[in-house]
Amino acid sequence: MAELTSMMNLGREMDRKLCSVGIGSAEELMAVGAEEAYRRLKARYPNVCLVHLYCLEGAVSQTEYNCLSKERRTQLKAFSDSLKG
Repeated sequence: MAELTSMMNLGREMDRKLCSVGIGSAEELMAVGAEEAYRRLKARYPNVCLVHLYCLEGAVSQTEYNCLSKERRTQLKAFSDSLKG
């Protein structure tokens, strides 16, 4: 199993947080996807922001987070907004 820190856009802090919500490897992140990983993170760490979701999506799609298409960023923002109380 590949470590989360081996994925693009993910560092030790994100690795620690993902492990705390049951995602301990790159393969597990790929299996659950960026949105589910973000949903879990947001439930445990309410201060996670949209940029975290972009980073997760970039990791899953093997793209620099700031190179995500405008359409995908719009979809991710709508998903993030749907989680707000």
